[in-house]
Amino acid sequence: MRFNHMELTVPRGMLDEQGGRAEITEFYREIFGWGAIDIPLFEQNNLLLHTDDEVSQFILIAESDTPLTSPGFDHLGMLLDTRAEVDAILEKCERYQRKDDRVSIQRYDDLDQGAVVVHAFYVKFLLPIWFDVQCMEWREGSEPARKWSFG
Repeated sequence: MRFNHMELTVPRGMLDEQGGRAEITEFYREIFGWGAIDIPLFEQNNLLLHTDDEVSQFILIAESDTPLTSPGFDHLGMLLDTRAEVDAILEKCERYQRKDDRVSIQRYDDLDQGAVVVHAFYVKFLLPIWFDVQCMEWREGSEPARKWSFG
């Protein structure tokens, strides 16, 4: 099993041209390489951020009178293969943050769990959740028996 999608709600007006639609699209395209398309659903125009051309994994962003609020560190985890990939995305986030202070970054020390070391940071921009960008470095002999792969 794997996740197919997540829906997030934002305040009304946030997805119009003056409200941030273009900024959301630009940030997530530049940082994660995601595509963005408009999707008419629920009698409104929504924004769909997708990870691949098949649109098999996506985040649907919809406006609502009662949008999601997340004052804590609620997040969606993004698993990468290597420390270098995590660090490269962190560097992109830091560059983007220098031109737009609405980018929030939370850095973490490596989390050593014995069998695995998690190398991660959180990033948040205009959406009501954080994205946990991480890799898991398994110690020799501790690798999981099964790994998920995208074929």
